[in-house]
Amino acid sequence: MKIQDAYNEWSDIYDSNVNFTRDLDAEVTRLILKGQRFQSILEIGCGTGKNTEFLAEIGDSVLAFDFSEKMIAKAREKVTASHVRFEMADITQPWICSNASFDLITCNLVLEHIENLNHIFAESARTLRSGGKFLVNELHPFKQYGGTKARFERGADVVELEVFVHHISEFIHAAEENGLKLLKFDEVWHADDAGKPPRLVSFVFGK
Repeated sequence: MKIQDAYNEWSDIYDSNVNFTRDLDAEVTRLILKGQRFQSILEIGCGTGKNTEFLAEIGDSVLAFDFSEKMIAKAREKVTASHVRFEMADITQPWICSNASFDLITCNLVLEHIENLNHIFAESARTLRSGGKFLVNELHPFKQYGGTKARFERGADVVELEVFVHHISEFIHAAEENGLKLLKFDEVWHADDAGKPPRLVSFVFGK
């Protein structure tokens, strides 16, 4: 199933089904950014707005991109603040954003669906202001090596989405090639992950 179609279908149950990865991502995002304030934030891959609500609290202006019309519809229902704007966007294409527009860009559980990391990092570097930060949380490649991928249940069926495996070095090299510096790196486990590989990998890059 195409990524866009899959997320459109997933949107109705995305917030309500059991999903440790989704919940851990939200927790990690809040821990990393807690206590900080940003003038302008770009969220790429906002989904149903699970992190947009928090970004609206710490940002004066938030622009949230997603590829799924139905995911964005859910996010708009959840986040109605006047300083938050949602836009349909294919982030594999050039972003309709001016240079040096944002002091924070976030990307959560998105890049496993993106084959070319360099484009994402190049556009992030272009649209970040000097001193800006780029937060990336993704399913840990160790989980991917074992066959874990984005999926949801549709009745008795399990729908698996198309994914690409990106090694930790790929993220770091893509950042370096585009002039971004690694500021923070973490591997994160859910409370139920004892004895298992880390569930998430988290990076903060700076310009």
